[in-house]
Amino acid sequence: MQKKIPMRKCVGCGEMKEKKELIRVLKTPEDEILLDTTGRANGRGAYICNNADCLKKAVKNKGLERSLKSHIPAEVLERMEKELG
Repeated sequence: MQKKIPMRKCVGCGEMKEKKELIRVLKTPEDEILLDTTGRANGRGAYICNNADCLKKAVKNKGLERSLKSHIPAEVLERMEKELG
């Protein structure tokens, strides 16, 4: 039997993709927002494609804020944009 591939939806473009293709944006229990490279850290997560365009879309349509249930500061968004390149 073939193993089920975990699928997640990008909060930017809305496409369903394999979990390993996406980057997890995490809101920790301390309300800190960061990129979760391991995909296993504790906290509320939202998934986004590995490009700056989807990040911009997610910010514009408030998909990221809605998924994480909190406001995202501008400096955090800037840092995430730099990390995505």
